[in-house]
Amino acid sequence: MCRPAAAVLSVFLFLACSGVSPDAASGPEGSAEAFDVVILGGRIVDGTGNAGFPGDVGIQNDQITAITPAGLLANAEAELRIDATDMVVSPGFIDIQSHSRSSFLGDGDGRVVSKVTMGVTTEIMGESTTNGPSSPAMLEAAGNATGSTVFETFGDWMRAMESHGASVNVGSFVGATTIRVLAKGEAMGEADAEELALMQDAVRQSMEDGAFGVASALIYPPGNFASTRELIEINQAAAPYGGVYITHLRSEADYFLEAIDEAIDIGTTAGVPIEIYHLKAGGRRNWSKASQAVAKIDSARAAGVDIQANMYPYTAGGTGLTACFPPWASADGKLFDNLADSDARMRIRAEIENQTTEWENLCTLSTPEGVLLLGFDKPDNQRYSGRYLSDISEELGKDWIDTAFDLVLDERQRLGTIYFMMSEENVAMQIGQPW
Repeated sequence: MCRPAAAVLSVFLFLACSGVSPDAASGPEGSAEAFDVVILGGRIVDGTGNAGFPGDVGIQNDQITAITPAGLLANAEAELRIDATDMVVSPGFIDIQSHSRSSFLGDGDGRVVSKVTMGVTTEIMGESTTNGPSSPAMLEAAGNATGSTVFETFGDWMRAMESHGASVNVGSFVGATTIRVLAKGEAMGEADAEELALMQDAVRQSMEDGAFGVASALIYPPGNFASTRELIEINQAAAPYGGVYITHLRSEADYFLEAIDEAIDIGTTAGVPIEIYHLKAGGRRNWSKASQAVAKIDSARAAGVDIQANMYPYTAGGTGLTACFPPWASADGKLFDNLADSDARMRIRAEIENQTTEWENLCTLSTPEGVLLLGFDKPDNQRYSGRYLSDISEELGKDWIDTAFDLVLDERQRLGTIYFMMSEENVAMQIGQPW
């Protein structure tokens, strides 16, 4: 028998879609059936919320055709037999906040081996940005990438991924930032009536092309330039199609609870369900808010609001080092110009040191000792990969702010970074919630 090395073995078809349940499992006579694959002796956790149970699984023609008590398929005819003793057998996992878009286009390796080997079989994309729809200006700026990784419509992007091929199932929300840039570019300020109409038309077309709804990320520019009103308007366009509003809240720290209120307002006013990305209270000073956030969501659900959340089961999150700079520094796509300009750089520093506007500085929430840098492109900077911002700053003889400025400017990219800012106690408390 073959023994997989992983502790969790994913069955690559959902049990819920197979038409087979433990109640309908084959009896002893079922062991005479021939299968392509049998998985023997694992603890079956079927994703319904029911308790796990020991059992065997039979697969034929890419469908689960038998789920039996452990041992009943031991002698069944099968081309492949997998011993799952001491392992969990489950449906494939859904990555609801996938960032694998580049793997499914152009030269990308559609196998996404790192995901599949962890049991992920479905990837849902779209947080903030998507590869379509695009305005003529966006297509012009994309140059040779147009039709390869940047597309005029959401549907064109979907079809390109399907043509490329992937080892997993894929789907996507339409990115709220993409919708805003399509109508307003990267400028700050309220969208006017004409721009809102363009946004709504693009959302409607995207929904008709298969989008699940609208996905925002409201701590990153230019997405966080969108007002509550704008987000309500674009979600109203998605509502008739059964759209869902999924959001990286405008704050996961100092204004965490207020940001949940905003999400509820957007969803209830627009008439769409609400899903919160990676629910967390960031920064030690905000850890006490996690239980208040759970209570707020519980209360909303009890009042009939269709809201739930997802989370990651660890105390760190990943994004760019640029999340330590005020959003206005990136307005109109001029972040690198501003970092290279001494006067603009002084203004950015002043805002970091004495924050006067509402924005989320992940470096201060994590402290430089909790900011781990990873995403360097330039060979000369590779020596910094896997090191903390405080450590790099000390080596360079600069404070952390100048170090961050110089690294982002030298790399000319957002610079992938891990921020350690949550508590283990809150992770354990949140993961026990039924929603």
